[in-house]
Amino acid sequence: MSALRPDAVAGSFYPADAATLRTLTDTLLAGHPAAAQPPKLLIVPHAGYAYSGATAATAYALLAGARARITRVVLLGPAHRVPLRSLAAPQAQAFDTPLGRVPVDRAALASLADLPQVEYRDWPHANEHSLEVQLPFLQCVLGHFSLVPLVIGDAAPADVAEVLERLWDADETLIVVSSDLCHYLPYAQAQAADRATVERILALEPGLHAHQACGAIGIDAALLAARRHGLVPRLLDLCNSGDTAGDRQRVVGYAAIAFEAAPR
Repeated sequence: MSALRPDAVAGSFYPADAATLRTLTDTLLAGHPAAAQPPKLLIVPHAGYAYSGATAATAYALLAGARARITRVVLLGPAHRVPLRSLAAPQAQAFDTPLGRVPVDRAALASLADLPQVEYRDWPHANEHSLEVQLPFLQCVLGHFSLVPLVIGDAAPADVAEVLERLWDADETLIVVSSDLCHYLPYAQAQAADRATVERILALEPGLHAHQACGAIGIDAALLAARRHGLVPRLLDLCNSGDTAGDRQRVVGYAAIAFEAAPR
């Protein structure tokens, strides 16, 4: 990829035409309230927009008033397409979407160079959808921002949490963890499983497994960081593909959760 990571799932997970994509994203965001104080951390799903876009929008709408405040997004998602033992940081200078290019914060990634759990490789990013599908939403709500994209392989949650601590900074940094919930269970069974998973997240209890959430490692790391920084999780939406664009025999679960500062 070198200088640019081109979009890989435009036209399949979301529209490839810029005007159509912006109209769809704006429609999904419409009607959801912005937050007076934007969350520090979000958990959002990463399926095609027809399946999980409405759920993701409940989280991204919270950022509507933070365009001048949030200037950097740390984006973590699980590796779906390649075997990976560590966290992969890209060497690309920017990520492309139909809505334009998002610059990569190379200085932030360079600050992780001494951590053995971080490798600098483009190939885990090349066809990975878990990060890419978040970008159009972020472009619509934030406008211009820099990106710290990390694909998570078979890493320890504590090692991922260490990376988050390095990148935490102040109000200008938003952290987004991309994950779906259960996969391919019957509808009622999936509902029960996902409710249990969400209850655990809301209790800030790490220890999730991949069958509960494909991004379990990133979620566990987020829970460790949230506990350390005193954040309070809030469920925004919970559904599955049987509620949106799929049948109810084999569904995938989706949740949107915001982590906010505790009220004073």
